[in-house]
Amino acid sequence: MTSLSAERIAAVDVLRGFALFGILLVNMRYFSSPALYAEDVGGSFFDRAVAAAIDLLFEASAYPLFAFLFGFGTAILCHRLRQRGKRPIPILLRRFLLLFVFGAIHAFGLWFGDILIPYALAGLMLLLFMNAPPRWWRTAALAGFFLFHGLVALLLAISMMAGWTGAADGQETEAAAALRHYQSGTFRDVFWQRWHDWLYLNSDGGLLFTLLAVLPFCLLGAYAAKERWLEAERYPAATLRRFMGVALCLGLALKTIPYWARANTLTMYIQDNVGGAVLAVFYAAAAMFVCGKANWRPAWRWLQNAGRMSLTHYLAQSLICTSLFYSYGLGWYGRLNEWQGALLAIGIYAASLWASRRWFARFRFGPVEWLWRWGTYGMRPPFRRQPGQ
Repeated sequence: MTSLSAERIAAVDVLRGFALFGILLVNMRYFSSPALYAEDVGGSFFDRAVAAAIDLLFEASAYPLFAFLFGFGTAILCHRLRQRGKRPIPILLRRFLLLFVFGAIHAFGLWFGDILIPYALAGLMLLLFMNAPPRWWRTAALAGFFLFHGLVALLLAISMMAGWTGAADGQETEAAAALRHYQSGTFRDVFWQRWHDWLYLNSDGGLLFTLLAVLPFCLLGAYAAKERWLEAERYPAATLRRFMGVALCLGLALKTIPYWARANTLTMYIQDNVGGAVLAVFYAAAAMFVCGKANWRPAWRWLQNAGRMSLTHYLAQSLICTSLFYSYGLGWYGRLNEWQGALLAIGIYAASLWASRRWFARFRFGPVEWLWRWGTYGMRPPFRRQPGQ
């Protein structure tokens, strides 16, 4: 890896800040309703239009960004530890184990839709590549993505030809139980429903599927760090504009497949796992383009501040939303329609942008990032900013 700047890379934090918005919009349905078991969006035409917009623009595009940036940050941290003469593997091992602990607390204490546990497991797998040349990272990322999703798509196509529709029995019963427990159940009811939902998502190979889905993006992110893809002025603005145009057109074409072709398990799989990834490429290029515009800095600085404390915000989103929707809070579960949930997500995200700016006027790290850093290095880092800093 060539020498990397000691400065934070603006596009990385801007991308994290933007991905927080996308992931909140997508997750809001699952925070506020039993959408895990009842995917159909009813209501008015406006509700369906809002759901379609979120589906096309953000569904399955936020998590590839986070996974890519997770691998990116891991490679940079490894490089800088070696520059300081430290052994990176023990430090990274502590970092990933702590992330696993955060994920377990999040999954079983707040919300079942946790992504931190798969990221922690992917991080442990990244350790196997730490001494490998960059081309191994690139080859493993591309091979993992195309072989894994190609195989799954082939199996889905064969299953559909054999008459399998992908429909599961008992979804109405599951949805009714989730509605009852989250809306009006006791704290114990909520805990066991959360546990049940997590197992529904992650048992029978669900956790392995998520791990295999995020790992290629982590590997590609590490390769991007080694090749300095996201550093300022790495690519001319004209090149980025052309790249953005191609990625946007291809991404939207793939994302709209279930709308203009027959909607089934295969087309929806391609929509999310291929189209979502291509659209994520557009967002990454757009972040690089925006950060190359110095006169736009006052605008993208808001996203950058949020991205610097993305782990704190991710956990705070779950804390806020479960407090609003679950019975031990306001009990709004199942009471909001699609556009109301989207409007609430926009409000929460806007508040997080404001809070981030205020926070970094006084502190050096987000609170969870500070704890993570302390546990990673075994030394308490400075928290407050010094006067004039």
